[in-house]
Parts: sequence; structure tokens; C-alpha cells
Amino acid sequence: MTINFFSDYLVASLRLAVPLAFATLGGLYSERSGVLNIALEGMLLTGAFTSAVATFYTENPWLGMLAGLISGGIVGLLHAFLCVSLYVDQLVSGLAINLVAAGLTSFLARLVFDGSNTQRLVGIEPIIIPGLANIPLFGALLFQQNIFVYLIFILVILTTYTLFNTSFGLTLRAVGEYPQAAATAGVSVQRVRYLAVVLSGCLASLGGAYLSLVEVRYFAEGMSAGKGFIAIAALIFGKWHPIGSAVACLLFGTTEALQLRIQALGTNLPYQFLVMLPYAIALLALVSKQNRSTPPAALGVPYFPKS
Repeated sequence: MTINFFSDYLVASLRLAVPLAFATLGGLYSERSGVLNIALEGMLLTGAFTSAVATFYTENPWLGMLAGLISGGIVGLLHAFLCVSLYVDQLVSGLAINLVAAGLTSFLARLVFDGSNTQRLVGIEPIIIPGLANIPLFGALLFQQNIFVYLIFILVILTTYTLFNTSFGLTLRAVGEYPQAAATAGVSVQRVRYLAVVLSGCLASLGGAYLSLVEVRYFAEGMSAGKGFIAIAALIFGKWHPIGSAVACLLFGTTEALQLRIQALGTNLPYQFLVMLPYAIALLALVSKQNRSTPPAALGVPYFPKS
């Protein structure tokens, strides 16, 4: 019984960490290129909404997943255009996208779903690996998961390799640290930043698609519930490193799973206190790392090409 409880807790922790991890990886690409991405919350929400709408009309969750990916890329393109081409303050651009995404998805959801947040969607089912899925404790955790979970593991490894072992990763980091030097070496700083921010939007939107197609299987207004901001905290806590950031996401996932289980036990603690627990942990993580996390040197600084 204890093993089953612990196994369920680990599965829930991983499940809750997945959307955070997608958003964090997206933010990592953007911020490694020097573009501050506060818009992760809006990208998550946009991905959740478009994937839900596409699945609702086509009854095909894979098309919904693709629609969410494309919509996130479009939001990323908008953020890149505002910040890289128009030199809009990156914080202002991100906050504006978050507000527009929250209002627009709420309005359109009432039109598409006739004011109901309970419209069930065709979801993406888990992939069960025969034999391995029956292993005690780790079978359900690692071998009975959906495509998003396996994909995030692959993406963390692939991102780590790309950043530190490829010419693209070197270029991306150079643009985020010393864009003038990168430009002198013949690198198009604006092109690299555009690519990084669009990729950021695509990855973050997959986290939103996971919310609507796997976790709850419907769209609800504001269902991202601050996960984009927690992803930023995970990015800082993980020192802008893929593996460190993924571990931070897992930490926040275990905290959220813990507060849900404490509520289920029927304790006398106010549920509002338990709900705020993941955000409090995120705040404590930021405070504990404030003197040890060094962001990319050019993060948030617009690049003006020399004429």
C-alpha cells in the first residue's frame, strides 16, 4: 500500500512538472539568446486554447497538438517582432502578450464552447510498454506515460547537447552574452534571436497542449494558472541550464502534488494556504539563488545593429 501511494505520488509529481518543463525549455532558448520572455504564461494559454479548439472540431488530438505548436510559434514571432525589430521593452511586450492571451482566449472560448468549460475533448492516451510497465514503483512512472512525457525527456537531453556541443548552441550563447562580438564574427544577431523566440513559443505551447489534451481534457479560462511565471522561476533556479531547470520543474511539481494530497487528507489547514504552497516554494527558490544565478549578460538588452 505504501509503495502504491509513493508510486502514485511520483507519477503525479512528474505529470504536474511536464507543462512547467516545456515552458522552461522554451524560456531557456529565448533568454539564452538575450530576449527576456515573460510571455511564457500567454504562450502556455494560447497553446492550451488552440489545441483544445482544433481537437474539438477535428476530434483528432494530434492535429490539436500541431495547432498548439503553430499558434505558440506565432506568438513567439510576435514577441520577437516587438522586441527585436521594434525595440519594444521586452518586459512590456511579454506582459502585453500575457494580458491579450488571457482576454482573447476567454472571449473566444465562450464562443467556441458555448460558455461551457466542461466540454470533454478526445485526449492523448498513454503509451504502455509491455513488461516494463508492471515493474513496481517505476513501471507507472516511466513506462506508462504519454508522448509528452517521453518528448520532454528527449528535449532536455537534446537541448543540453545542442547548447554546449554544437555550433548553433555556441552561436546562441554568444548572441546572449556578447551580441556585438557575435555580429563582428558575421552572425546575424536578429536572425538568431528571432529563431530562438519562435522556438520558445513552440515549446511553451506544447506545455499548454499537454494541459488541455492530457491533464484535464478540456479548456478552462486561465487554466495555465501562473505556470508560465513558475517556469521563469525554474529557469533562474536552474541557472539557465536545461538539466538544472528540469530538476527545478520537478521540485515544483512534487510540491504541487504534495499540496493536493494534503488537501485530500482533510487536514484543518486552510486550502488557500495549501494552494499557495508551490508559489511560495518558487519565491523561496528565487531568494535562495539571487546571489548565485548569473543570467546571460545581454538578457533584456536590445541590440542595435551598426549601420
